[in-house]
Amino acid sequence: MTAFQEMGQSLRSFTGQISQVFFATIHYSFALLGLAVMFATLALVAQPDLRQAGEARLISWLQNRQIAGNGIEAEPEAVERATATHPHELPKQQAAVAFWLSKKYRVAPEPLSALVVEAYEIGDRSQLDPLLILAVMAVESGFNPFAQSPVGAQGLMQVMTRVHSEKYESFGGKLAAFDPLTNLRVGARVLQEYIQRKGSIEGGLRAYVGATNLDDDGGYTAKVLAEHARLREVASGRAIGTQALQAPPAKTPDQPRAPADAVLVLLNS
Repeated sequence: MTAFQEMGQSLRSFTGQISQVFFATIHYSFALLGLAVMFATLALVAQPDLRQAGEARLISWLQNRQIAGNGIEAEPEAVERATATHPHELPKQQAAVAFWLSKKYRVAPEPLSALVVEAYEIGDRSQLDPLLILAVMAVESGFNPFAQSPVGAQGLMQVMTRVHSEKYESFGGKLAAFDPLTNLRVGARVLQEYIQRKGSIEGGLRAYVGATNLDDDGGYTAKVLAEHARLREVASGRAIGTQALQAPPAKTPDQPRAPADAVLVLLNS
């Protein structure tokens, strides 16, 4: 065997030994990695606090990356605060009402759908026509949850928060008047009480707008009942136009139109 052949054989032998060491190292490394993953998994299962802390750190890291990328802080749970429902998930009657109101008052159908669902649920519990609730809401605020009258009637149903503050206590306080669903529930309760007290829908509406002791309610009752009638036709499947509500008759100096519960505010002031 020549010197060149001996050198080649030695080189091959050396390369083979290196390869064996390399593959053995990789094999044991993967084995150690597998053991490490197994022990880490067991530790997380046995220690929920560690798992929660790890999840929190991972979410924080992802949020920081998103902020760095687009400058907006991520908040995945924000969707849970949204007052919105997909209208296509509603029963046919409720969906028709939601789409009609959405088009007429230029409000997104998703939040309108959530209000329609809530109105129907309240109606089932209180024996109050949900379409009447929605008609009052339409006339009072045009579905603006942040509306406020000059005398302090607030929210979707324009309830006098100062007069009915006790009704908001179970919802965390008077600021809940600007939560759409809370305002809807409180307003429907006030409307129901007035209808029961006065013995008729017309009398309840006059009390709701604060015109019980006035000769003229400014056309409020007629406007609510007209909208209620349109909603009943929409709910029955009939095609109804979405023309805007007409303005109430002009107020005369001796017969001012009082907003909801304004009389009670004046008596308590």
